[in-house]
Amino acid sequence: MSSRYDNYRVLINENPHYKELLDKRGVNFIRQYETPRMGAITVEETINLTSMEHIWSSGDRLYKLAYKAYGDSKYWWIIAWYNKAPTEAHLKLGDLIYIPIPLERVLSYYGT
Repeated sequence: MSSRYDNYRVLINENPHYKELLDKRGVNFIRQYETPRMGAITVEETINLTSMEHIWSSGDRLYKLAYKAYGDSKYWWIIAWYNKAPTEAHLKLGDLIYIPIPLERVLSYYGT
């Protein structure tokens, strides 16, 4: 499986503003990834997916749901993207969220 960062450029931040922090940490630069631009999934694409329903409850984490659904916690961002909830702070107890499957098809829609 691919990483969500595979299609993004690695940017090197050598901004002098960070010089003191970089010196303290003994590094010369900060490696950052280009900000992804993810569009919404289309109706046609949604038709080809199955979604598992989950009611957000105490102790839930996107990475835990990804591990349970996909066998790998690094795909938490798919659940976040699909539900238009970039972080767990965007979800509240009792929210109904959807976990799209199969993973391979979702990744192909995302472009990985």
